[in-house]
Amino acid sequence: MIYRPTRNCFILSSAATRKSSPFFRNFALPTPHILLIIMAKLYIVPTPIGNLEDFTFRAVRILKEVDVVLAEDTRVTGKLLSHYGIEKKMMPHHQHNEHKTVEYIAGMIANGMSVGLVTDAGTPGISDPGFMLVRECLRQGLEVECLPGATAFVPALVNSGLPIDRFLFEGFLPHKKGRQTKLKWLAVQPYTTVLYESPHRLLKTLEQIAEFFGPDRQVSVARELSKMYEENARGTVVEVYGHFCQKPIKGEIVIVIEGFNAKLDTPQFSEETDDEDLSQNEE
Repeated sequence: MIYRPTRNCFILSSAATRKSSPFFRNFALPTPHILLIIMAKLYIVPTPIGNLEDFTFRAVRILKEVDVVLAEDTRVTGKLLSHYGIEKKMMPHHQHNEHKTVEYIAGMIANGMSVGLVTDAGTPGISDPGFMLVRECLRQGLEVECLPGATAFVPALVNSGLPIDRFLFEGFLPHKKGRQTKLKWLAVQPYTTVLYESPHRLLKTLEQIAEFFGPDRQVSVARELSKMYEENARGTVVEVYGHFCQKPIKGEIVIVIEGFNAKLDTPQFSEETDDEDLSQNEE
């Protein structure tokens, strides 16, 4: 054989191999020698959620070695790649086109290309594009590898001071349809709940948490994680709501909510209310 595959590379192991292969003939390597070549697969590459120092050495290496980088926003990813001296072809891959492109991208990998998937911040697939492509690659029997890295809800959860032995990650709540049903269900779960929210909807969401979970439920709201003005506001829903009423709200938001305690808490809603009532109050 010219080369033998390992888990994520090919190893070229003899000078005789170089002489027998036109591809490797021009490599001036000593004997014995090892040449690592990245294999065709999909690499899920987390990117910093704010602080560029949170990018790993391995993530930089993978993005330098893959054939193409899939980017949620090529402008944002272009700045990141430039910061680390990475020159790489990029293709857009976002929520508006992923359902149309997953088969094509999987075909690229099946034909021998290595692909790195990134989003604007955090780990692809966590409230960001990625799931559909991973599912398609696995369906076709292609290899997928996810690197460990930045994810906003983890530091927010650990920083909250609330129990983290078991928790529910819900991402973004529905804006209208199904929102009230989801809030009702979450309000009586005995586990810490983690939500993502945009800054302009934070106050409205805190109002609804007070309505369904109760005004005295403990929450922690994290914003601008890993950045210079990182903030973690903790207290009852009413206290945290009052805190953010007094200042402009900027940055992406993570809300961590204390779980339901059957001995102390009483559900704050009646069974008669429905989503139609809530939708009338939506912004």
